[in-house]
Amino acid sequence: MDLQQTVSLSSENFSRVLDDVADTDLARETPCEAWSVTDLIWHVARGCDMSVLLLNGASKAEASQLFAVAAPSDVVGQCRRALAAQLSAFEADRDLEQIVHHPMGDVSVRQLYDFRIMDLAVHSWDLARALGVDEAIPRNWWRTCSPCSGLSRGSSPDRPLWHGSVRFVGLCGLPQSRLLDLSGRRA
Repeated sequence: MDLQQTVSLSSENFSRVLDDVADTDLARETPCEAWSVTDLIWHVARGCDMSVLLLNGASKAEASQLFAVAAPSDVVGQCRRALAAQLSAFEADRDLEQIVHHPMGDVSVRQLYDFRIMDLAVHSWDLARALGVDEAIPRNWWRTCSPCSGLSRGSSPDRPLWHGSVRFVGLCGLPQSRLLDLSGRRA
């Protein structure tokens, strides 16, 4: 399976959990410190929108500005829109070594794929935990991640794979509990 299919699978997994969100859940706390369910969903939506901008040549400043926008009342609908837009943007034929100007610093398109795959996987768990629904990251995600996602490429002790305190490389094929430990969460 290629990177586009892996982003698609990660998006489907997040959408599966998003289907369980009711209006009464939006104020719930999540495992993400100081984030409500609304904040978490909006973060994922903004990350998707940021990826679309970056893939279309946006600057670091333009990408960063997205996160200053407050969550709308239809945050779930906006997240669905953003997930679809990101999938569409990633479907285009891309040079995986092209550099985009991510707020964390310049990264390759391949690394941007990796960021999005991991962000969607970890935040699907966060959302499921907050909602009290099935937290398992589907087995097919693990099988897909292992052969095609280059999560160790370009990472170093001073450049983590995604935001937060994680500074480990080579996550593919590890069980869910290890992934959650490495991302600062405890199952």
